[in-house]
Amino acid sequence: MHAFDILGDPVRRRILELLADGEATAGAVSDVIRAEFGISQPAVSQHLRVLREAGFAQVRAEGTRRIYAVRPEALHEVDEWLTPFRRFWGPRLAALDTEIARGKRERRQTEERNR
Repeated sequence: MHAFDILGDPVRRRILELLADGEATAGAVSDVIRAEFGISQPAVSQHLRVLREAGFAQVRAEGTRRIYAVRPEALHEVDEWLTPFRRFWGPRLAALDTEIARGKRERRQTEERNR
């Protein structure tokens, strides 16, 4: 299955967003997804299985709990696909970085003058 087939589903994207913050139990993921999407626990388990089988998530057992985590290497295909499009936002992000640095410098200079 192609990466975008996996990421095309909003439930699976949300699960990956949750896991991007760090490991989470299947139960914790299920609680959030069920509340946000109104789907059943078995449906959430199915989405977790799809992510696991496609290589986007990994699972380890800890007693009776299942702990899920993102497998960042699976996102490599997406990253590669985005490469030609980075030119659209790269310069804007660089400009934003410059403005943030300028603002920090001006605040620091103002604080030094006020001392």
